[in-house]
Amino acid sequence: MLILLDNGSPRGIARFLSGHTVAECREYGWDAIGNGELLAAVEAAGFEVLLTTDKNIRYQQNLTGRKIAIVVLGKGRWRLIRPLLAEVCAAVNAATPGTYTEVEIPG
Repeated sequence: MLILLDNGSPRGIARFLSGHTVAECREYGWDAIGNGELLAAVEAAGFEVLLTTDKNIRYQQNLTGRKIAIVVLGKGRWRLIRPLLAEVCAAVNAATPGTYTEVEIPG
């Protein structure tokens, strides 16, 4: 799968998403655009999963009919995410077009 990490997602996650191609928003110059534009650009570029920390994205954007899967991390701090990498990887691996999944990160 082609996965995009948004600005709030720790880079370290990429090392654990074996078998996938992972890129970051800043590589494409998408680090300063709003969610609506971002979703359109990501889909047009062929990304299959957006890994984000923006819990409000489902309330701010109409996700109906989207081709991209969205996986939301409950927190963006690497030290909190690291112990839950198995859950994050499972959510990414289970993602299908148009789905929205939240991975709760306590702490």
